Amino acid sequence: MLRAQQISLLTDGKPFSLRGLSVVTDQILWVSGSAGSVGLSTDGGLNWKWIQVPGFEKSDFRDIEAFSDQEAVIMGITEPAVVLYTTDGGTNWVTAFRDSSRSAFLDAMYFSGDQAWLIGDPEAGKILFAVSDDRGKTWRKRNPSGFESLASGEAFFAASGTNISLSREGVPVLVSGGKKSCLYFDSNRFQLLMNQGEETTGANSIAVNPFNTNEAFIVGGDFSHDTSRYRNAIRIQFEPFLETVPLTPPGGYRSCVEYLDKNRMICCGTSGVDFSDDAGTHWKLISKRGFHTCRKSKTGNAVFLSGPRGSVGRLIVP
Repeated sequence: MLRAQQISLLTDGKPFSLRGLSVVTDQILWVSGSAGSVGLSTDGGLNWKWIQVPGFEKSDFRDIEAFSDQEAVIMGITEPAVVLYTTDGGTNWVTAFRDSSRSAFLDAMYFSGDQAWLIGDPEAGKILFAVSDDRGKTWRKRNPSGFESLASGEAFFAASGTNISLSREGVPVLVSGGKKSCLYFDSNRFQLLMNQGEETTGANSIAVNPFNTNEAFIVGGDFSHDTSRYRNAIRIQFEPFLETVPLTPPGGYRSCVEYLDKNRMICCGTSGVDFSDDAGTHWKLISKRGFHTCRKSKTGNAVFLSGPRGSVGRLIVP
């Protein structure tokens, strides 16, 4: 009989890394990653259709948003910085956004209904920011009011496609890292109680609590010292702004965090996977296997993870 949460490995040993993950239902999930790779499963991760997007064999697709087993949007980070979409299960892809400049570097997308937001590293101190009103088929660049510029050495991490979300007012919230780590929302900027000061430090992922949208949880740390627990997680309240440090933090650097319900949460990183059953106050390591991204089904309860070597896992809860 199962007595603790564990990770069931579904696939592994591929010549690419997977940072993009979108779980449409308990059965339909998409992944994306390096070497132009995209994967689709329609049976809960047991079998896979693997795709290398033609013409983008060298692209690193670090974020993906899927709507069905036919429709999905993928984001290639740089050279070119590109967003592609498919409406036929990955057989054909159409370019929706492209920036071929060598300085362009995309970090994450966030979707809510037909609305979508895209962020990238700053160019000349200005955040690359674009919006879509048609589920990612067309995009237009826009200056995000209130937080157009970042400090020197401050940027976003394309670690899991989850450093952008929406606040309760329906406006984007962003978390940055590097030499400075901040929370940006509704024209506000707050420096976070996160590990920062080096290029490898800071916040990587933010999850807004779906049961209390005035609250969110942030993870990160230092990916060059991925077993360090120093200031690697924090719970925040948006208004009035308040930060609360976990009594027992996750077991190291973490690149993604996800709410499962009001109290249960999961986070993952290169040194392992952690689980909390008290809204992030205490975390316990449930696997030493590294994953980049963890996501819950949009319409069900299944939780999947994606990571290095084409690995995909599923959370098993007793």
